[in-house]
Amino acid sequence: MGKIPVIAVFDIGKTNKKLFFFDEQYKIVVERTTRFEETTDEDGDPCENLTLLTSCIKDTLKEICKLEEFEIKGINFSAYGASFVHLDEEGNPLTPLYNYLKPFPEDLKKRFYSEYGGELQVSTQTASPVIGNLNSGMQLYRLKYEKPELFKKIKYSLHLPQYLSFIVSSEAYSDITSIGCHTNLWDFVKNDYHDWVKKEGIAEKLAPLYPSDAAVETEVEGVNRFVGIGLHDSSSALIPFFTSFHEPFILLSTGTWCVSLNPFNSSPLTEEELKSDCLCYISYKGKPVKASRVFSGNEHEQQSKRIAEHFQKPEDFYKDIKLNAALVSSLQAKSVAGKLSLEGENLVTSAFAGRDLNSFSSVEEAYHQLIIDIVNLQAVSTGMVLNDAVKRIFVDGGFSKNEIFMQLLAAAFPDKEIFAASVAQATSIGAALSIHKYWNSESLPSNIIELKFFSSAQEVTL
Repeated sequence: MGKIPVIAVFDIGKTNKKLFFFDEQYKIVVERTTRFEETTDEDGDPCENLTLLTSCIKDTLKEICKLEEFEIKGINFSAYGASFVHLDEEGNPLTPLYNYLKPFPEDLKKRFYSEYGGELQVSTQTASPVIGNLNSGMQLYRLKYEKPELFKKIKYSLHLPQYLSFIVSSEAYSDITSIGCHTNLWDFVKNDYHDWVKKEGIAEKLAPLYPSDAAVETEVEGVNRFVGIGLHDSSSALIPFFTSFHEPFILLSTGTWCVSLNPFNSSPLTEEELKSDCLCYISYKGKPVKASRVFSGNEHEQQSKRIAEHFQKPEDFYKDIKLNAALVSSLQAKSVAGKLSLEGENLVTSAFAGRDLNSFSSVEEAYHQLIIDIVNLQAVSTGMVLNDAVKRIFVDGGFSKNEIFMQLLAAAFPDKEIFAASVAQATSIGAALSIHKYWNSESLPSNIIELKFFSSAQEVTL
């Protein structure tokens, strides 16, 4: 029996670092997950352990290329955005991998926006709300003025997905799905880098743009293989849906961030939308994707821990809690809506952080209220980018497996069809699909996505 042709995809999230092998039918034949402890940067702020991540990628590649039952024909990467690795002439990182939630200096922020036309003008042109280091281009602006000698040493600044590819191919490229993702770098009106990027000498620190659906033939462990240049994870997660569906839809990609992606809404971002954390991504085909996002996955993690501690339950207690429609109705009848709260760089969170856990009689009641609050926030966020053309909302990621979340979401959008989209790791499979023609001899499959319908007709209302 011959070796199984596969693509290896490294999917690097903030929490989980995953490796998948997909065969030519896009079935997962190998899956591994690991977690790293964070380290700190020179200011004591938490950040990714770049040294450990780099060595892990290299060591894993050496190991998997020795597996005799598989022929690794392609390699690609997906990773979280808003994170730069700054390389010197020899290709060595010059700085830690700064956390995108690291506070951005107020004086530099004022200086930048006053020089380049004000927050509204820059935000409108770059489709990027003002969100500090989450506007990853601002990280380079900050280095230029806070650490000018270090800035001069930078040969290339690569977003994390492209750095992962660089580890393997030694080729430095920029990718439009990362450059176009709330970075402040890309002028959506001119379809080019914004004027400030050129004026400040940032453009020359950015590697040449390379097509997101192209691969570089590279010798890896003695064998020529096709290496993709990496994709921003949210844009990568859209690719299986582009492949499978042609009628307008929204993809609600849920993880640490819950991002509502509407590839069928081309209306310009309004001032109100920008203030509400709406933005535009760019698809792997170079088209704008209107999006809104909330930090709900992170909030779910933090608040479920708070609930677990209060009720003295294991941290994963919620996995055993089933939807209780009567409890939802009861909570909605007696509960005030609660105020949204702000954390970090104006990140909106739901009302739950302000709720007194002593007001709940059980862990089940508290958890139902948490999901009610999160869905209330999600409905506002998704509604920002929803338009009449869209009839379906697909939910993938962690919340798609949460029955309470899904049923409440269906109740929040009674005139839309709500589906939990079961994709075998949408972000990773998107990275595999993007370079399909390089490694896969079969035609594109039509059965990648399994759908589970959630009806708003059930007794839950929101």
